[in-house]
Amino acid sequence: MKAITYSSYGNPDVLEYGDQPLPKVGPGMVLVKVKAASVNPVDWKIMSGGLDGAMDLQFPAIPGWDVAGVVESVGIDARQFKAGEEVIAYGRKDYVQGGSFAEYIALPERVLARKPETLNWNESAGLPLAGLTAFQVLNRLGLKSGETVLIHGGSGGVGTLGIQIAKAMGANVIATASEKNHGFLRDLGAEPVAYGDGLADRIRALRPNGVDVVADFVGGNLETTLAVLADGGRHASIADSEVENHGGAWMWVSPVGTDLRELAKLVDSHKFRVEVAEVFPLEKAADAFRSNMEGHTRGKIIVAVDQDS
Repeated sequence: MKAITYSSYGNPDVLEYGDQPLPKVGPGMVLVKVKAASVNPVDWKIMSGGLDGAMDLQFPAIPGWDVAGVVESVGIDARQFKAGEEVIAYGRKDYVQGGSFAEYIALPERVLARKPETLNWNESAGLPLAGLTAFQVLNRLGLKSGETVLIHGGSGGVGTLGIQIAKAMGANVIATASEKNHGFLRDLGAEPVAYGDGLADRIRALRPNGVDVVADFVGGNLETTLAVLADGGRHASIADSEVENHGGAWMWVSPVGTDLRELAKLVDSHKFRVEVAEVFPLEKAADAFRSNMEGHTRGKIIVAVDQDS
């Protein structure tokens, strides 16, 4: 099969396009023919060696944790999916090696969910990691209908899905973003607030008694969070461990298939919008990484693998 690999840590220049062995499909595993994958910052942070102290990696490594595709075959005692079914997954494994930037990926069936019917292949590939992150954070914080949640980073991949998940839960949403993205956030159902100096004052002007929940999807916002959180409020961050010293939760997304299945149902019932910024062919994955590393796009960077069959 064709795949993207790297055999040493570095920048996108270490990525190579070529042939790799077809993954083995063990007990409880599913072989997925990849239609599309998406780039997440964690992909290039791992590639750079930035997470070497936390994650085991085997070279040559195929990057990529987000995937949308079709079940090609199933292993022994894999009973939840059948060949031909359309699926999605956040395919993080116990070590980094056989990722989704390839024509095929083998995954434990426990991490898979059926593809949302309302999303195309590219949109579906952009859903798992970002969507699960927002879904798990908001659920852990116990967000309830009628409460107000502040989302830091509302126009990012996690933030845009977090807004829609929170709205589907019946919550009111305030979200931070640059002014150029305020119309976009209003379309998603959020009250936009410009980040920068005076952010806490602008939020307090909207909610003088504070907000019930804060979900920080970008980091560096602890001071503002504590300034606008109502008494008894809850907060979490995916990017700032310091929140743990102030009653908050520091979270890392988990590859839980049951959560992903609930999210997929939520997407279909509320017709979520997954913003796709750019699409690259598999052989141009290095350019997809570079685009994601620039950090100026609104929406997901997608790698289209095989959408002709």
